[in-house]
Amino acid sequence: MKKLAPILVTALLLAIAAVLVISRARQVRHVTVLEGNTSRQPVEIVLDHYQDTRCGMLLEQVQDTAQAVAPDGRTWFFDDVGCLALWYGDNPRWEDMVLWVRTRDTDRWLDGHAAWYSRTAETVMRYGVAAYENEHEGFIRFPEMVRLMQRGENLTNPYTRKELLGDR
Repeated sequence: MKKLAPILVTALLLAIAAVLVISRARQVRHVTVLEGNTSRQPVEIVLDHYQDTRCGMLLEQVQDTAQAVAPDGRTWFFDDVGCLALWYGDNPRWEDMVLWVRTRDTDRWLDGHAAWYSRTAETVMRYGVAAYENEHEGFIRFPEMVRLMQRGENLTNPYTRKELLGDR
C-alpha cells in the first residue's frame, strides 16, 4: 500500500488538473470569426474576447484594430492593421469585403479603402502601419500599404526600419 499511495495521489492531482483545464476551456470563448453581421457595419470591440484572425492574439485595445466583413455577414478581427493587410493580400478573392479600420486621428471606424496609412507608428505587432482619416505627409493609401506589407517592407524589417526611422 505504501508504494501505491504516491501513484494514487499523483493520479488524483492530474485528474483534478485535467478537469480544471477542460472546464476553463469550455468557459472561455474567443471569437475569431463572428457570424451574422448582415448590416456589414463594424462590430463593437469587446477586449480579450475577439481574436486576431491572422496572428491569433487577443484584441487587448481598440486602437489600430481592424475588421473585414463578408457579404454573408461573417466578420474577421485583427489586432493590427498590418495583420489585416497581410491576410487581405493573401486572399485576393476578398475584393467584395467591407474593411473597417480604427483611425488614430479621429478614433472612429472608417472604410479601410478610404483611410490614409502611416508607416512609422508604434503598433501592437510592430509593423508601423496605422490608419488615419486625414492625409499627412508621407501617408499612403490602402493598395500601396497592402503591397508594402506583402513585400515585408514594414518596421519589422530592419532595412525598412532604418530607411523610415533612421537611427531612432
